[in-house]
Amino acid sequence: QLQFVESGGGLVQPGGSLRLSCSVSGISFSRFAMSWHRQIQGKERALVAEINGAGDSPTYADSVKGRFTITKHWAQATATLEMENLRSDDTAVYYCKAGPIWAPSGWQEYWGQGTQVTVST
Repeated sequence: QLQFVESGGGLVQPGGSLRLSCSVSGISFSRFAMSWHRQIQGKERALVAEINGAGDSPTYADSVKGRFTITKHWAQATATLEMENLRSDDTAVYYCKAGPIWAPSGWQEYWGQGTQVTVST
């Protein structure tokens, strides 16, 4: 069965770094694009970073470009989001997502449960 395990959230000071991980099982990891999204308090959930199934051609929201890096790690079947030079306005709940892809049963996508990132002194 499909299983996502998100980890790495927590409290960090401005300018600090944090690494979020999304471990995946139960799907063909290489077939799924992966992405990270966040929901800032009082705002709608928004795309932060995404990467294709092959693990290349990453793209980023303008607000995080140059500071965040999304990677697919094949041996661990894990997607990570490395966050550097964090700012207070990066505070949000972060969610990983697999897909969507087309399958015989229809479009398939899956969301992680979310992990809290708080950037504060």
